[in-house]
Amino acid sequence: MFGFKRRASKLKRDIPALILALRIKETPLIAKFLAGIIMVYAFSPIDFIPDFIPILGYLDDLIILPLLISITVKLIPNEIMDNCRMEASTHINKINKRWLYSIPFILIWLVIGWTLLQHM
Repeated sequence: MFGFKRRASKLKRDIPALILALRIKETPLIAKFLAGIIMVYAFSPIDFIPDFIPILGYLDDLIILPLLISITVKLIPNEIMDNCRMEASTHINKINKRWLYSIPFILIWLVIGWTLLQHM
């Protein structure tokens, strides 16, 4: 089980590299699509819900997100992924400071939440 957790944790460290791979023209379109899904899922309130229910939290943290990341990484050519990992590791502080990119996701989820509350 610990090896499984370690593997999932290692895969999650590829998220910044996947964000960088989205900008590269040579990244296959399907990989860009999946990386976009990962970003929306990982940085949205949906990812917080399973954390309050242990079984769903394990399913989310150990299976769903790592599986999506693993598939996406396999679709990106090794050279591109290696370059993105290297750039992400050297510029991780810059990426973390770009919190402004999360504003559209937050606004979308606020609108969805407000709409749901209006219909209750």
